[in-house]
Amino acid sequence: MIYFIGAGPGAVDLITVRGAEILRRSGMIIFAGSLVNPELVRKYARPNCEIYDSAFMTLDEIMKILINGHKRGLIVSRLHSGDPSLFGAINEQMNILRSKNINFEIIPGVSSLFAAAAALKTEYTIPEISQTLVISRKEGRTPVPDNKSLVFFLSAGMIESLCKDLISKGYEESTPAALVYKASWPEESIIIGNLANLPELVKITGLNKSALILVGDFLKDARTRSRLYDKNFSHGFRNNSGLH
Repeated sequence: MIYFIGAGPGAVDLITVRGAEILRRSGMIIFAGSLVNPELVRKYARPNCEIYDSAFMTLDEIMKILINGHKRGLIVSRLHSGDPSLFGAINEQMNILRSKNINFEIIPGVSSLFAAAAALKTEYTIPEISQTLVISRKEGRTPVPDNKSLVFFLSAGMIESLCKDLISKGYEESTPAALVYKASWPEESIIIGNLANLPELVKITGLNKSALILVGDFLKDARTRSRLYDKNFSHGFRNNSGLH
């Protein structure tokens, strides 16, 4: 099995219990050495574990190692900083695995955005001050498109009005949308549709509490790639000619 594991914001003890346990069992670990605290690998990797630093690799090189480990029957861990769903550059890796019918799992992690709030001893969503948190980045060599990925808390009971509001604000009725009920719980349930039909799908199931509503084109089977591991994209750890 191949696992994408969120390493957390940096502190060794802020990886999840599940993530740490899988690292201990892994026969191969590939980690982003430019971003992930190497102490995590030193602490949790078993003595005979194969360890690779992806900071100097291209996507093709990373995938060749991942797939080779999988074919040899190893538990393979791909360790990403923070939580893999935020600027994690995992979409292209997952698409390659899907194209080869290789199963994988994602283990969420603690994002640095939560560690930052903890360091400041504050809350992002204070009643009557702010109930909206925007996560973005400034455009650099990687462009920032206008499309946004939306996540709504505490809104499943108002999903019909939520979807109508989004459509009235210019979102197409065909915009992908999903409800995730009790994410990571044993009774986790997922409903996938679009802004036009998701309210009816949710009504049929009755899942209107303890759920998140996700909206945006990121829910499509996207084929775009992050530039982080593109062989033609150089950065501080790798020039565009390949490995150092």
